[in-house]
Amino acid sequence: MTAIAPLNRRRLPLSDLTRLSTVGLRTRKLRAGLSALGIAIGVAAIVAVLGLSASSRAGVLAEINRLGTNLLTVSNGQSLTGGTVDLPTIAPGMISRIGGVQQVQSTGEVIGANAYRTPYIPSVDTNGLTVQAASLDLPPVLATAVAQGHYLDAATAREPVAVLGAAAAQLLGFDRLYPGERIWVGGQWFYLAGILKPAVLAADIDTSVLVGYPAARKYLGFDGHPSTAYLRADTDQVIAVDNLLAATANPENPSEVNVSQPSDALVAQADAKSALNGLFLGLGAVALLVGAVGVANIMIISVHERRSEIGLRRALGATRKHIRTQFLSEAILLALLGGAVGVALGVAATAVYAHVEHWATIVPAEAWAGGIAASLIIGAVAGLIPALRAARLSPTQALWSV
Repeated sequence: MTAIAPLNRRRLPLSDLTRLSTVGLRTRKLRAGLSALGIAIGVAAIVAVLGLSASSRAGVLAEINRLGTNLLTVSNGQSLTGGTVDLPTIAPGMISRIGGVQQVQSTGEVIGANAYRTPYIPSVDTNGLTVQAASLDLPPVLATAVAQGHYLDAATAREPVAVLGAAAAQLLGFDRLYPGERIWVGGQWFYLAGILKPAVLAADIDTSVLVGYPAARKYLGFDGHPSTAYLRADTDQVIAVDNLLAATANPENPSEVNVSQPSDALVAQADAKSALNGLFLGLGAVALLVGAVGVANIMIISVHERRSEIGLRRALGATRKHIRTQFLSEAILLALLGGAVGVALGVAATAVYAHVEHWATIVPAEAWAGGIAASLIIGAVAGLIPALRAARLSPTQALWSV
């Protein structure tokens, strides 16, 4: 009697697996596209959020490097009772004597004075503008310049002449400055000399109407006390100067002086914006969950509709492992397709927004790699149960529906 050689179970070649995995996608294009859409939206949201956060932070750091990190500010603080404490009038001069200080300029808020386009505007419509006395070399210290007109000089600082911050000009309705333009400040007319460019490191200057110290005393009843001193220090002496500022500005009450570094505040602001990304990442995760449900749904329906195909392949020698691998691969391929589209959309959104904001386009590796990995995991998890269900079908049960 001749022994019958046992049949060897052959592995499913990669080329055949690829062809079989795309059968469902090629024959049901609309259904597959809609199922992949949820994953694409989720991945796009995650990539865009992380990309925009990284690009925004890079833009802030680049702006800080351009403007310099050696700007320090000294401002009046509060007393133990909560009242505002004035800086001594000699504070800027005292600060300028500290070793390592390059230049010092100051501003002083004029309490009780408001600025309006005309005297006919209701007094309550202040637009949040402040009137400040300003020293003559303030713009260079703040790394800003005059956008239109000119800044205060020794002559105009003594007369009713004002310079507007960038935001103040917009709020007062000045997009261009013409000769003879005036605004109503503190109950009288002040002529406009110029408009400043945005001061990134001193946002309060943008919403200010700046007048000279002598004019503020003469026309607005200013007491002469500065409210903020701006100084540039040698880059390698910033920390040392910072430690001496409070005691130098107000030797009697150094605890009532606030000292800050605007560049650190901008970095902290960028970090705070990044902290809000968790909300958007959560929304992206929800979209991914919806996409996973869609993939699982289409695979379960696919198994039900393709029972005859499963039965025929089993009758021709396909093993349970072959069937399981086929449907699991199809689910993974569907999810990866959605993930790839999502990564492309997220990168495109980041690039467009970064270009509009004049930032460098930065998409962290963890953003797109995480999106692809999430798609892979979603496809595997969502397709596992349908694949196992398809593999459990016997040829007889499967062919019964033919």
